[in-house]
Amino acid sequence: MRIQHIRNATVILQYAGQTFLIDPMLAEQGRYEPFALGYGEQLRNPTVELPMPIEQILGGVDAVILTHLHLDHYDEVAKEAIPKTLKMFVQNERDADLIRADGFLDVEVLTAQTRFNGISLIKTQGEHGRGEALLQQMGDVCGVVFKHADEKTLYVAGDTVWYAGVRHEIDAHTPEVIIVNGGKNSVRGQGALIMGEDDIYEVHRAAPDAVLISVHMEAVNHWLLSRADLKRFAQQKGFDAKLLIPEDGESLVF
Repeated sequence: MRIQHIRNATVILQYAGQTFLIDPMLAEQGRYEPFALGYGEQLRNPTVELPMPIEQILGGVDAVILTHLHLDHYDEVAKEAIPKTLKMFVQNERDADLIRADGFLDVEVLTAQTRFNGISLIKTQGEHGRGEALLQQMGDVCGVVFKHADEKTLYVAGDTVWYAGVRHEIDAHTPEVIIVNGGKNSVRGQGALIMGEDDIYEVHRAAPDAVLISVHMEAVNHWLLSRADLKRFAQQKGFDAKLLIPEDGESLVF
């Protein structure tokens, strides 16, 4: 397994002989207006450049996984750049209809039994914030568990906070590697939309033997948790040996 963090939630995963592109946000720095969520609204999105050319990101990709369709997980540049014949996995029929409307020809909804070239792709639950009002505003999201006899089990949690559903997925699948979206991106007055330091610590407590990888950091305007602050927190809590916080473009091999 080789995990290359690109930027924000965008990851290239090489797993059991297949290459997956997860949640592609491929625009140049500053292309989009800031998210009007009460933080960092002087910054345009994305706030940093891609670490490599788009052609390099897309080269060799066998399938794309979209955990949901927010702009920072699937943007206009990705829509135009990704070949329309490439396999696209999405969370539900609503998203499938939208992706087909964008011109993609091979769209499949993830389930608990999805398989792709011998790899199990298991759709997992998530909650994109806390409280009924915020959850309705943010909409449905998912994560994915990857399983194959020749690889470690990987859990990509997606845009979710820590809650009972994440614990259920960890207990059900006992992942050895877990990717969390950990920038504590937030809505002023309504709280975090994705994991912050305390959430990530709870993931560690639930899966103390797993390696955690925190992405979705320092790339869109409403992030509140930096890489440096998360690293210090993990050191204080004593789980820094189990937490990796890659830079944009960095690769990790398991």
